[in-house]
Amino acid sequence: MSAAGAARETAAALQRCDALGLNATLHWSASLLDAQAHTIDRRVAAGETLPLAALPVALKDNIVTADAPTTCASRILEGYVSPYEATAVARLRDAGALIAAKTNLDEFAMGSSTEHSAFGRVRHPLDPARVPGGSSGGSAALVAAGAVPAALGSETGGSVRQPASFCGVVGVKPGYGRVSRYGLVAFGSSLDCVSVFGRTVEDASRLLRVISGPDPLDSTTLDRPAIAPAPAPVDLRGLRIGLPREYFPADLDPAIRTALDRVAGAVRELGGTVVDVSLPHTRYAVPTYYIIAPAEASANLARFDGVRFGLRRIGPEGDVRALYRATRGEGFGAEVRRRVLVGTYVLSAGYYDAYYRKAQRVRALIANDFAHVFGSGVDLLLTPTTPTTAFRAGERTDDPVAMYLADIFVSAVNLAGLPAISFPAGRSDGLPIGAQLIAPALGDERMLEVAAVLERVLPATAEVR
Repeated sequence: MSAAGAARETAAALQRCDALGLNATLHWSASLLDAQAHTIDRRVAAGETLPLAALPVALKDNIVTADAPTTCASRILEGYVSPYEATAVARLRDAGALIAAKTNLDEFAMGSSTEHSAFGRVRHPLDPARVPGGSSGGSAALVAAGAVPAALGSETGGSVRQPASFCGVVGVKPGYGRVSRYGLVAFGSSLDCVSVFGRTVEDASRLLRVISGPDPLDSTTLDRPAIAPAPAPVDLRGLRIGLPREYFPADLDPAIRTALDRVAGAVRELGGTVVDVSLPHTRYAVPTYYIIAPAEASANLARFDGVRFGLRRIGPEGDVRALYRATRGEGFGAEVRRRVLVGTYVLSAGYYDAYYRKAQRVRALIANDFAHVFGSGVDLLLTPTTPTTAFRAGERTDDPVAMYLADIFVSAVNLAGLPAISFPAGRSDGLPIGAQLIAPALGDERMLEVAAVLERVLPATAEVR
């Protein structure tokens, strides 16, 4: 199909999603799609080889583009258009991808349900009364709804894997430093990672082959080649997969436990070995994350001051402090204000050692747990992605702690900077269940290869009984 034909089909699919009321997009334009398509068709006609020729890709709206607004789903950036593009976006365009839409998210990527958007919540494509997960819920919903085969999101504490699990698609968080963060609006700089969604493991892998690799514009990228998994092997002989007992508590949803048992059984049938392991500091991951991430957010969001870009409101007193109070008070939503206040508190004099410094020490213990297990001969870890299937909208908005616990199986990976993937492992009462593979540092390729094998043999949409 020509790029022009792909653009027309994508526009029609996005219109259907809008008509269904998913509220998954914040900006898309048929004219922009057409303009991109004409450029791609000309490049193909000129003999260029484009690895992603005319592949529609949606972008979470905290990844900057020069031809469409980047709002981070916040009133403080409403209508803002960046003067430059993210490295990941530039690489997608170079590879011939169609940038289909900017997608809805929890404001500044702070949330686990995409209910904290200034522009309204995203609805789950299978059940509009439920959430799609977050903070990359818009990207996950578009892929699950069939509007695009792949999308970019971002991860700070599980914001791609958790919605991938809820929506029944593939979500990949590459290892920290494998994909450039240049042009990703910063939330927690030591945690943030541009990540990918796909209908299949191969769809996600196609994007990673293009967007990964070192970038002189981001000093935190690793001097490693692009992520390029080999074709999926025929079996898993010689593979050792660990089941961390801390990820299988007694109160785990029985359907999720059954689904993970099915995945472990598939590993054994394919010749792999499954062993029990322990990550003893797992229980500290959520509290550690919710100290470190807000602390970094309080520093990163200080740039939104009403002076240089975005919303500007003058307070009644007329001085700079009044400007800050009025701009941020009106521009930031309740969840962003909560996290900035928490972050400022844990960094303040008298509390820094008690909270932030201690959290960094616990972070090192969590990373050491993973290093010890992988050093013992385990190749990958297998866990649930989430403790439940998608919950109902409004169910947790009045209880921030209950909302934060939705990230209990995903946040430790971000603290340790490791690669991880969520892939569909069945359904419970029609709602998707995700299984997670966690890899050691620089183990992205092996992880993707194994996930592709399991994807091939597991009935992703079968009911778990």
